[in-house]
Amino acid sequence: MINNKTAILYIATGKYSCFWDGFYKSSQQYFLGDLEKHYFVFTDDPKIKTKDNITSIYKKSEGFPMDSLFRFEMFWSIKEKLKEFDFVFFFNANMLFVDIVGNECLPNSKNSGLVALLHPTLYNKSARLYPYERCKKSTAYIPLKKQKFHYYMGSLNGGKTKEYLDLIKTCMENVRADYDKGIIAIFHDESHLNCYLNKRQVLGLSPSYGYPEELKLPFQRKIIMLEKTKVNSSFAKTPPEKFLKSTKRRLVKLYNILFW
Repeated sequence: MINNKTAILYIATGKYSCFWDGFYKSSQQYFLGDLEKHYFVFTDDPKIKTKDNITSIYKKSEGFPMDSLFRFEMFWSIKEKLKEFDFVFFFNANMLFVDIVGNECLPNSKNSGLVALLHPTLYNKSARLYPYERCKKSTAYIPLKKQKFHYYMGSLNGGKTKEYLDLIKTCMENVRADYDKGIIAIFHDESHLNCYLNKRQVLGLSPSYGYPEELKLPFQRKIIMLEKTKVNSSFAKTPPEKFLKSTKRRLVKLYNILFW
């Protein structure tokens, strides 16, 4: 195993703090063996304290989508601390390691120093079905060009520290530029992440590393994404869409597919 230091970014604001213990214990058991790992946890839960290999950073929950949309600003706020590490990874709160994840997830000379998770329900779909930002006024807009597209889920990404800090800075600035103009990309931070990554060579991790707990996919489970309501019943399901709203959403999706 490569002897390098890895920083792990984790957001546990509001009710998402219920996932922390399981994530931490499973990461310690399965992620990168004996490699030195330090966890930077953005949270408003007083039970998550700074100790040993954990740094707790107070962050008040602002709800959805703000906690997700502005995550790059959270990460950038500790950039000087992150520079002390060789690699940086971000994991969604509801991720749980269930098998060994070794140095196969670390970037190599064949990519730009970045790692991201291929979306588990879109990895084998046509690029026209990818929910990229299609509004040209947004900095997250991805034009149709002759290239090999990928759609990355925002739940897991990282890489070499310098390259990942460049990603954080660019996405942070673009999210803020959009927001100041009254624009929020269709899938928030994930839209900006995809815009940035699709311009670069990236080590794409298979859905093995972000396997939704409730699905059956042709991949080995290494990191699962827990069904939130099974862990905490307060994660209520969203009410079904009304007919007109649902129809409008489907028509917009069809328009985007046909006229990208």
